[in-house]
Amino acid sequence: YLFIHERHRKVFFCSGFSKFRFSLLLLNLEEYYFEQHTANHIQNKGGQNERKIRGSLKICSKSVIFEPDAISQPIIKIPLRDCIKIGKHGENGSNRHFAKYVIVTKLILTVTKKYLYLHRASCLDKLGDQTAMITAILQSRLARTSFDKNRFQSVSEKLHMECKAEMVTPLVTNPGHVCITDTNLYFQPLNGYPKPVVQITLQDVRRIYKRRHGLMPLGLEVFCTEDDLCSDIYLKFYEPQDRDDLYFYIATYLEHHVAERTAESYTLQWQRGHLSNYQYLLHLNNLADRSCNDLSQYPVFPWIISDYCSAELDLSNPGTFRDLSRPVGALNKERLERLLARYQEMPEPKFMYGSHYSSPGYVLFYLVRIAPEYMLCLQNGRFDNADRMFNSIGETWKNCLDGATDFKELIPEFYGDDVSFLVNNLKLDLGKRQGGQMVDDVELPPWARSPEDFLQKSKDALESNYVSEHLHEWIDLIFGYKQKGSDAVGAHNVFHPLTYEGGVDLNSIEDPDEKVAMLTQILEFGQTPKQLFVTPHPRRITPKFKNFSQTYSHNLTVVSPGEESFEDLTEESKTLAWNNIAKLQLHDQYKIHKEAVTGIAVSCNGSSVFTTSQDSTLKMFSKESKMLQRSISFSNMALSSCLLLPGDATVISSSWDNNIYFYSIAFARRQDTLMGHDDAVSKICWHDNRLYSASWDSTVKVWSGVPAEMTCTRRQRFDMLAELEHDVSVNTISLNAASTLLVSGTKEGTVNIWDLTTATMLHQIPCHSGTVCDAAFSPDSRHVLSTGEDGCLNVIDVQTGMLISSMTSDEPQRCFIWDGNSVLSGSQSGELLVWDLLGGKISERIQGHTGAVTCIWMNEQCSSIITGGEDRQIMFWKLQY
Repeated sequence: YLFIHERHRKVFFCSGFSKFRFSLLLLNLEEYYFEQHTANHIQNKGGQNERKIRGSLKICSKSVIFEPDAISQPIIKIPLRDCIKIGKHGENGSNRHFAKYVIVTKLILTVTKKYLYLHRASCLDKLGDQTAMITAILQSRLARTSFDKNRFQSVSEKLHMECKAEMVTPLVTNPGHVCITDTNLYFQPLNGYPKPVVQITLQDVRRIYKRRHGLMPLGLEVFCTEDDLCSDIYLKFYEPQDRDDLYFYIATYLEHHVAERTAESYTLQWQRGHLSNYQYLLHLNNLADRSCNDLSQYPVFPWIISDYCSAELDLSNPGTFRDLSRPVGALNKERLERLLARYQEMPEPKFMYGSHYSSPGYVLFYLVRIAPEYMLCLQNGRFDNADRMFNSIGETWKNCLDGATDFKELIPEFYGDDVSFLVNNLKLDLGKRQGGQMVDDVELPPWARSPEDFLQKSKDALESNYVSEHLHEWIDLIFGYKQKGSDAVGAHNVFHPLTYEGGVDLNSIEDPDEKVAMLTQILEFGQTPKQLFVTPHPRRITPKFKNFSQTYSHNLTVVSPGEESFEDLTEESKTLAWNNIAKLQLHDQYKIHKEAVTGIAVSCNGSSVFTTSQDSTLKMFSKESKMLQRSISFSNMALSSCLLLPGDATVISSSWDNNIYFYSIAFARRQDTLMGHDDAVSKICWHDNRLYSASWDSTVKVWSGVPAEMTCTRRQRFDMLAELEHDVSVNTISLNAASTLLVSGTKEGTVNIWDLTTATMLHQIPCHSGTVCDAAFSPDSRHVLSTGEDGCLNVIDVQTGMLISSMTSDEPQRCFIWDGNSVLSGSQSGELLVWDLLGGKISERIQGHTGAVTCIWMNEQCSSIITGGEDRQIMFWKLQY
C-alpha cells in the first residue's frame, strides 16, 4: 500500500495524446525514472463495484506513477513526500481515510525497500539534502550493475570502455551504462526506456560534439546525419574524464572516416555559397552547445521579417527585414532608452535584460501544439493562460518589440518544413481567450496563404540577399565578439552574468541548497551560447548580379547563347581546369641546376622558362628545343626568386646577398643592381611599374622607377615609396589582383595583411608555429591562404582578419597555387597534393619530385604547370580532361 492524502493525488486525463502519457508526469525535469513493474490499480477494494485496472507502476526519484494499459484511463502520479506510510499488502488495509494502491509483483519486498529509501529522501527538508540522497541511491544502484555483454551485436566485438552515464532527452534523464567497442556505441538504461539497449554503429557516425550540461563539461552528443537538427543520442557523464575518453575513442575512429569540422571550416563553406544560411546557423548552434535535447540550450534562430501586416511580402524592400545588427531588446528605441537608464542605475553585477532571448519557457511557448507535455511540465500539469499562449505570429513579434520583459528570438522550426507547430492537429483544449475565441491554430500574417506558405516565405527571407549580407552582424551578437557587448561596442547586449559560460563556478558553492537553487535558476532563465568567434565575423560572399529584386531585372543586360565574352570563356576554362586539377600528369622533367630551384618565371608565349636556384644562377631554358640556353651568375650567394617584366625583355632576381638584380634578355647582361636591404632578399613581386621586395631584415619595401623595358646604356634610379616594417624576418610576400593589398609571412609564423594605398597594416594573424612558407590571395581578394613549416594550411578572411579554416598535413607544404576553393601544394616529400578546402580534405596525392617542391607556376589559362624542387629539377605538368 501507498498511503497518501487524497488531496495530494494528481490525476491526469491525457488520452488525446497517448504517446506523451508517461513522460509528461515527470514534472520535475531533474527527476530520475528508475524502473517499472507490472501492477494493478484496485478501485473500491472489497466493495460491490471492485474494479481492477491493469497497467505499470513506475518508480521515479520523487514520485510513483501508475500508467494504465488502456489510454482511456487516467494516469495517477503520487509524490513520495506526501505518502504517510509505505508497506506490504495487508498492512493498514482497513483504514478508510486513505487511498489504497496494491502492488502486484514478485519483487514486492525489493520494490518496497526502494520506495522506503526514496520516500525518506523526498521527506528531507532541504532541497540540497534531497538531491544528495537521491544521487547516492542512484550511484549505489549503478555500482551494483553493469552493461549486459550479451547485448553486443557480435561475439567478436572488442570492448574499449564502459562507464556510468545518463541519456538526456527533453523530459526524461535515464541513468544507465555506456559501452563502446571497436564497432558500436551502446547505452543500456536502468529502466529499459525507451528500449532495453540503444545501439549506434560507429561507421554511421558523422558528427560528435562535447557539450556543457548543467554548466558542467559532462555532455556528449552523437549525430549519424550531416545536417539534421536532432541527434541520435545525447549522453551526460558523471565525470569529465569519462566523457573525454569516450570522445577520444569515437574521434579516433572518425579520423579515418569523417573529416572533423570546426566553426571556421563551416564559415568558409558558407561564405563561398556551399552552405545555406539555415544550414550554417544549424552548425553554429551545434558547435555552441545548443541541442534539441536540452531545453535550456535549445537552438536559437533570428527573427528575420519585421512586416506582419502587409498583404504581400516584398523581399526586395530592406524595410521588410529586422535590423540584424541589434538584439531584440534594442530594436525599439524607446524601450532601449528605459533599459539603458535602469542599467546605469543598477548596482553590480549589471545587466540590461531581465529575461533571456532563449529559455525553456520560450521554447515550450512555440512548441506547445506538437509537444504539449513540455508545457504541462513547465506549468505543473496545466497549460498556460490562453491569452499568453502562442496565438499569433504578428502579436508575438509586436510583443517582442514593445514588451517590457519579452526579448525572445525564434527556433529552427520557423525555417523548416514541418508546419505541425503552427497547427493544432492534436485538437488540444488550449483554453479560451478573453475575446471568447478558442485557442487553436496559430494566426498567420496576411501575406501567408497557409502554414506551408508561411514557412516557404520565411525560408526565402532567410536565404535572401539582404539577410546574407547582414547575417554576420547577428552572429556577432549571439555567437561572436559582441556576445558580452555593451554600449561600448554598440551592441546593447548585456545579460545576467549567470547566463554566460563561466559566469558561475558551481564547484565553488559549498552549500548544497544554494548550489541546487543556483543551477535551477540558471536552467530556467536560459543560457547564452558558447562563444565561437572573438573577432568580427566575415560577411558572406554574395554574387554581384544575383536577382535580389525582380524590379531591377530590366537594368541587367541579357547575353544570349553564343555571345559569351572572352572573359566569360576564360573563367569557364579556369573553372574546368580546377575541377580536373587532380588529373595532373607529368609531361617532361629536366635537371638544370646544381642545388634547389627557388623561382620560376615564364615568357608570355610560354617558350622560355627562367629559373633561379640556391646554386646562385639564373638559367634560361627553351621549351621548344628542350635545351638550356643561358646560365647567369650574379654573385656567389643563392638567388631566392625571379620574375619577368612585361614585354619579356627583363628578368629580375632576388638574392641572399641583400641585392636585387636586373638582367636584360636582349643584351644578355646584367643591366642594374638594386642594393635595397640589409639582409637576404627572400621574395619579390611586381605590378604597374612598382617593385615589392621582402627581406630577412624584417622589412617589405615598395620601389618606383622600374620601367617595363630597361636599356643597357642608362642605369635606373630607384625611389623607395614605402617601407612596411615587421618585427621579424619576412620570408614571403604576395599581392592581390588589384595590387591594393599585400600579404607577408614571417619566420615566426605570423601572417600580415597590408593596405598598400596607405602603407598600413590591416591585420596581424599569428597562425603558424614555424616559418610561413608561402601566402597568397584568392582570385577575388576575399581570402588569404598560407602554408607553414607546421604543416598547416590556413585560410584567413581579408575583411576581418579571422582565421576561418585550418587544415593540417603530416609535413610542411612549401608552395602552392589556388583558386579560392581548391589548392595544389608542393610538399616537403616531393608530392603534389590536391586539397578540397570546402570539404576539408586531401583529395589527391601526385608523385613528383624526389625532394621538397620549392616553387610552382601556373599559366593564366590554368592548363600548364611547372614545379621546381630540391632535387634540382624542373617538371612540366599537363591537365588531362
